[in-house]
Amino acid sequence: MIIQSRKVWLGSSFVPAQIEIDDGRTARAAAVHGKGNYGKIIRVMKLNTEKCDIDYGDDRILPGFIDIHTHGAFGFDTNDVDPEGLRYWIKNIVAEGVTAIMPTTATQEKMALKAALKNIAEVAACIKSADAADAGAEILGIHFEGPYIDKKYRGAQAESAIFSPSIEEFKEYQDAAGGLIKYITLSPTQDRDFEFIRFCAQNGVTVSLGHSDADYGDAIMAMANGACSITHVYNGMSPFHHRSVGMTGVSLIEDELYGEIICDGLHSSVEAVRLFFNAKGAHRAIMITDSLSAKYVNERTHYKKDPHSALYLAGQQIELDSSGLARLCKDGTIAGSTLKMNDGLRFLIEEVGVPREAAINSCTINPARCIGVNDRKGKICAGYDADIVVLQKEYEVLDVYCRGRKA
Repeated sequence: MIIQSRKVWLGSSFVPAQIEIDDGRTARAAAVHGKGNYGKIIRVMKLNTEKCDIDYGDDRILPGFIDIHTHGAFGFDTNDVDPEGLRYWIKNIVAEGVTAIMPTTATQEKMALKAALKNIAEVAACIKSADAADAGAEILGIHFEGPYIDKKYRGAQAESAIFSPSIEEFKEYQDAAGGLIKYITLSPTQDRDFEFIRFCAQNGVTVSLGHSDADYGDAIMAMANGACSITHVYNGMSPFHHRSVGMTGVSLIEDELYGEIICDGLHSSVEAVRLFFNAKGAHRAIMITDSLSAKYVNERTHYKKDPHSALYLAGQQIELDSSGLARLCKDGTIAGSTLKMNDGLRFLIEEVGVPREAAINSCTINPARCIGVNDRKGKICAGYDADIVVLQKEYEVLDVYCRGRKA
């Protein structure tokens, strides 16, 4: 298949180009990419007179969006032990241009967490060989948020289930997940000798610091022992002060740290988001949704049969306020967002004024680099997975290709 547009995102700009995609059903795909692989970009060409299957004209072709921090949507929560809900989520999330996600757990008691991890692992194994158009977004791994965090900045995380990290306990979680935990949010104050951070970093798990009262020294030592990211900057962390910069200051000062940010204009103001991108530049900022089960429920796309059924985050009931924020019913604590990735991109470029390269990188190549899949995800390039989103003028999603298949 060959698709084309006068605006294809290559490098750091939109250029006229054609993209040839191999669907993996031909002998050529098996010979070039190996048995069982499909949906690769074969080559990228200048616009010419070659045959084109779909011409998108002036609609923009970008790499598919990657959301590495998302707790659910459509009435489904990652901590639910519900395989059909998970399948529904990853199949339908492509509506906002997302082609890869990391389902994100929330702090809960041990048996519940293990059951949730096992559910994700089993579903991921079942859909791995499925047709990408039917399967939807790819599960790149699991983001394990908590329970190794600080109670002071726990946010909507359940206080009763927060504990100090244990390597042996984490091995139990990883066993339940079938090795799929690839990203973890924790507080360095809970790991005083940094043994746990070292263990994770040396065993293929990206360590992100968050929900933490850490000071600059704590965070720097955590970095020196393998931490490389900060979870939802500004939210759930010690604030910036000119005599003690806190976790917020660390996220802005340290150039080597990736930083997640929720780009809904509600969790952080326009000015705060602009400051964040000014600090992190084009190569370390990561847009996330931190979305909850409440996302899409007002659009008649609720997964559950009863669209008015209660919504939860890891067993805690949530509701949407008038602004669209999700909050815990019991005390009004902000619990996450209903942000869509294409809306986040529009917000960054059109409202915050983030340079186009930095904004697009934040939801494509930067998260891919952070979790170590940038050898096949995050950009339009020969040999990469053909994860592609086509956006119209107002950032509406026109078409999505998941591993080469039109979803």
